[in-house]
Amino acid sequence: MYYDFFGFREPPFSIAPDPRYLYLSERHKEALAHLMYGVQGQGGFVVITGEVGTGKTTISRCFIENVPDHVDIALILNPRLSARELLASFCDELGIPYAENATIKQLIDRINQHLLEAHARGRHQVLMIDEAQNLSAEVLEQLRLLTNLETAEKKLLQIVLLGQPELKEMLDRPELRQLNQRVTARYHLDALEREELPAYLHYRLGVAGVKVELFSPATTRLLFRKSHGIPRLINLLSDRALLGAYSEGVQHIEPRHIRAAAKEVGGLASRPSPNAVPPVLRLVTVAAVVVALAVAAWAVVDQRQGAAIPEQLAAAGGAQGGDAVETLPGPGSEEGDPNDPVSTAGGDDSAEAQVASGTVERQQDAVNEAPELPAFDLEEHGLSTADAYAGLFRLWGFDWDRSAYPFACDYADAAGLRCMHRQGSRRSMEAINRPAVLDLRGPGGERTYVTLLRLKGDVATIATREGTLDVSFSDLEDYWYGQFSVLWQLPPYMAWGGDPSELPRNNREGVWLSARMMQLVGMHASDREEVDRVSRMIRNEQVRWYQKVKGLKQDGVVGAMTLIQMSNDLDAGVPRLVPSDAAMVAPVETGQATRPRSG
Repeated sequence: MYYDFFGFREPPFSIAPDPRYLYLSERHKEALAHLMYGVQGQGGFVVITGEVGTGKTTISRCFIENVPDHVDIALILNPRLSARELLASFCDELGIPYAENATIKQLIDRINQHLLEAHARGRHQVLMIDEAQNLSAEVLEQLRLLTNLETAEKKLLQIVLLGQPELKEMLDRPELRQLNQRVTARYHLDALEREELPAYLHYRLGVAGVKVELFSPATTRLLFRKSHGIPRLINLLSDRALLGAYSEGVQHIEPRHIRAAAKEVGGLASRPSPNAVPPVLRLVTVAAVVVALAVAAWAVVDQRQGAAIPEQLAAAGGAQGGDAVETLPGPGSEEGDPNDPVSTAGGDDSAEAQVASGTVERQQDAVNEAPELPAFDLEEHGLSTADAYAGLFRLWGFDWDRSAYPFACDYADAAGLRCMHRQGSRRSMEAINRPAVLDLRGPGGERTYVTLLRLKGDVATIATREGTLDVSFSDLEDYWYGQFSVLWQLPPYMAWGGDPSELPRNNREGVWLSARMMQLVGMHASDREEVDRVSRMIRNEQVRWYQKVKGLKQDGVVGAMTLIQMSNDLDAGVPRLVPSDAAMVAPVETGQATRPRSG
C-alpha cells in the first residue's frame, strides 16, 4: 500500500526468498561458492547451516537459478518424511516412475537406474533438502546409503542439506559418523555485520526501483541493534517502518519508526547481539575509562604553572570523561554509536578538547576531499565475453587474433597461457591475484561481463570500450555472483612450442622446479635450520612444504594453484590484480604466441 508513495515497483522488504533480492555479503558468497563447488561431480554431501532468517533458502534459490545446464536438482522443502516418503518425493521431483505400493528397495532400484541413465547422458543429479534439521536419524542414514550409488569413476548423486545449527549437532552424533565423514563441503552462514547493513538496505531499495537513501545513519544503527543483523528481521522491521512513515506522510525512515516497528513485531529485543557488551561490564569499562582519563588529566594539569588544579581537573573529567561515557551507550541507549565521534561538552575550550575537535575536522575534510567514483552502469560498462577476454589478453601483452582462434581459451593455450574458471568471493580472487573477467547478472537475469584490471580497497579499475575506468567494487558486487575467470602463465616445460634441442620435458621440469624451490625456500624458511631441512627433502615433500606455507592443498602435485603462487612470489612482471605498492612493475612486454614467456 505504500509502494506508490515511495516510488517502489514492488515491495523491497518481502520475506519471500526471491533470488533477485539476495544481497551477497562475503559470507553469502562463500555459502554460494560451497554450493557451486558441490555440483562439480564430487558426490557426497554439502551442508549449509545458519540461524533462522540468515538467508539459507534465498541462497538455495539463487543457486538453483545459476547451476550449470547439465545439472538436475530435486528440491524437497518438507523433510518431515519417512524414509519411503522421502525416496518417493525424490522420484516425483525427477520424474522417475514407480508403483504406488513400491517398497524402499524397489524405489532405490528405480533411482539407481535413473542415475545410471542420467550419467550416461552427461547429466549430474542433485538432491537438495531445505530445513534438514527436521530429518530423522533413520532418514539421514537412508540418504547416506543413496550416496553409495556410483560408477568406477564417480558418485552418481550429490546431496545438499540446508538447515539450522541443530543440523550440525545431529551430524556430530556417533550413529551418524559415517554420514559426517562423507561431507565434502560445509559452511555456517552468520548474520550480517553492522557495516554491511547500509549496503544491504541500498541494494534492496535499488532492486525495488528507488535509488535514494530512505534510512538515516541513526536509523540504520538502531535497525541493526533491533534485528541483530538477521536479514529476515531486517526485512520485517523495515517493512513495518516504511508503513509507519507512509501513515505519517514522511519520506524518510526515522529511529522512532524502527522502535514502533519493533514493538509491533515483538520479541526482537530478547536475543542479545553476539557482540554486545553486558551492562555490568559496560559500566565497569566506563568507570575505568573515566578514572584513567582523570589520572592523565591530573598529570597534564600538574605541569601547568599557575593552573587551578581543581578547576582544570573538573574540566578534563567533565569533557573527556563525558565523551567516554557517551561513546559507550548504556543499556537504555538506542541511538549511540561507539564508532561515531560524540561531543557533549558544549563550549569546552580545553586544549585536549580543541585537539580532539581539530583531529575530527581534519579527518572529515579528508573524507570530503576524497574523489567520488563514477557510478557503475551495467548497460554502459558491461562487455561481451569476447571483448572482456580481449582486454585481459592485452594486459598480458597479446593481441587476440579471433579469426585464427575463435575461442578465447584456445588462443590462451597457443599463447602459453591457461584459462582458470572459478566460483568464489573477492577473497579467493585476491588470493589468485590475477586480473579477471567477472560474470555479471542484471536485475532481469541478463548476462554481461567486465574486465577487472586492478583492485585496491573499494576502487576497481575496469576496462571499458573507451579505456580504463575506476568504479566502486561495491557497485560491481551488486551484479556479481562470484563467477570469475583468470589467465595464468605456463612454466617453460609446459609451454606450447619450444626448441627441439632442449632437454626432454621430464628433465626440464625437474631442473626448473629445483631452481624455483631453492628460491622459495630461501624466501619463506624461518631460519637456516629450516632451509637445511627443506633442502634435504625430496621434491614432492618440498612442494608439500611450500603448499602448507601458502595455505594450499598439500598433495605434492605442482598444479595450477601451486604454479600461480610460485609465480606470485618470484615473477615480478606478471600482471596482478592487487599489485604491491613496493614493487610496481610495468606490464609484461608484448610477446608472440609461438614463444611464450617463462613464469
